[in-house]
Amino acid sequence: MKIYLDACCLNRLTDDQDQQRIAEEAEAVEQILRLLRTNTIEWLSSTVLEAETSNNPDPERRREVQVLLLLATSKIPLDGQIIERAKGLEAVGYGAFDALHLSSAEAGEANVLLTTDDRFIKRAGRRAGSPRVRVVNPVEWLREQEA
Repeated sequence: MKIYLDACCLNRLTDDQDQQRIAEEAEAVEQILRLLRTNTIEWLSSTVLEAETSNNPDPERRREVQVLLLLATSKIPLDGQIIERAKGLEAVGYGAFDALHLSSAEAGEANVLLTTDDRFIKRAGRRAGSPRVRVVNPVEWLREQEA
């Protein structure tokens, strides 16, 4: 099983945990990282994810995510095909980084792209741009794995 975690998922670990949803999503990401350690899943990262992470204005949060990225099983390099696919995804309404994450996940043949971004999930769920990777919230994905 190959998964792609976007920046929203990774940042969830350092978000304020006072809201129940945020706390549940952070716990789900932690469980997913534990699965990684048991070789149950492969984590696909990307140069796009590194670039988005480097844009975080909070140096402590940026460092924490950069350390997590070292745990990734493999990293998908940005290339012309990914950029062209992302342009097509942007044209149907995806944000720039969402489009790049989705096209990177497709290039890496991920089984699923995990995000906490509801708009991203809804757009992909409507099949905008015919995504070849399922986009889902980490809490929902873990529930499916446990069923």
